[in-house]
Amino acid sequence: YMVPAEDEKSLPLPERWPRASKFALSACAAAVAELVTFPLDLTKTRLQVQGEAAARGSGAAAGQAVPYRGMLRTAAGVVQEEGLLKLWQGATPAVYRHIVYSGVRMVAYEHLRDSVLGRAEDESFPFWKAVVGGMSAGAIGQFFASPTDLVKVQMQMEGKRKLEGKPLRFRGVHHAFMKILSEGGIRGLWAGWVPNVQRAALVNMGDLTTYDSVKHFLLLNTPLTDNSLTHSVASGCSGLVAAVLGTPADVVKTRIMNQPRDKQGRGLLYKSSVDCLIQTVQGEGFMSLYKGFIPTWMRMAPWSLVFWLTYEQIRRICGVSSF
Repeated sequence: YMVPAEDEKSLPLPERWPRASKFALSACAAAVAELVTFPLDLTKTRLQVQGEAAARGSGAAAGQAVPYRGMLRTAAGVVQEEGLLKLWQGATPAVYRHIVYSGVRMVAYEHLRDSVLGRAEDESFPFWKAVVGGMSAGAIGQFFASPTDLVKVQMQMEGKRKLEGKPLRFRGVHHAFMKILSEGGIRGLWAGWVPNVQRAALVNMGDLTTYDSVKHFLLLNTPLTDNSLTHSVASGCSGLVAAVLGTPADVVKTRIMNQPRDKQGRGLLYKSSVDCLIQTVQGEGFMSLYKGFIPTWMRMAPWSLVFWLTYEQIRRICGVSSF
């Protein structure tokens, strides 16, 4: 039914603009989670790029010993060689990315769940619908956020370039956007978007689908209520599943985004995400697709925990129904 204009003005903001409010709340929760766990993301990116067979084959890394350091030693190395604050290098575009990505994916998933796909009569959400909703929402959110992800990955590698004696490519986030735009055009900003969207679809099948399914399973089948304990258990499960499903696509995405490009914006090491996948497996073995799995999981687990707990609490404080 239609709400009269006078009554509509007296409604709280979440009821007047439900989607805009949910976008803002999920963006806030994502920004908090991103800043808390960002050093793990930087460590993961450094681990994924080192030892690239394609780079060695092209002479880009000829004669360089690969410092196969674990996650903690990589992080300690960054602090010793570049300084503590370099653990947050690229954090600004990462926060921008999550404001767009998480805002869009959360709103899209809820819209798909509640309006397009529809719940069952007992208010449960069938698993196959959760999978379709999670993958679709992740793909939509990541497509819109892909340019910010590209800038984040390239800025994370700037400290390493400086140590290798190479000139820095960017002065800051705005300069990075403008330089990528001037060199590759609009298409350049979406370099690597295909593996990016594939990864986001898989990660969200793990994250959104698992969280939603586990949470509502616990509420329907156990004495647990809709509280922080339930949210913590569901987010713990979602972080693990998301890491297992998303790491191979994440390795491919990182390598494609970080590779050098010609004047037409074409990659010099890999022709496509499939080519990158084949070269990586042939040159370094199947398990190289899980390079950086531990930091990926160790980041996704706390990220998922911080995000979902923050998001559910912010929704409750602002008078929005629980996710």
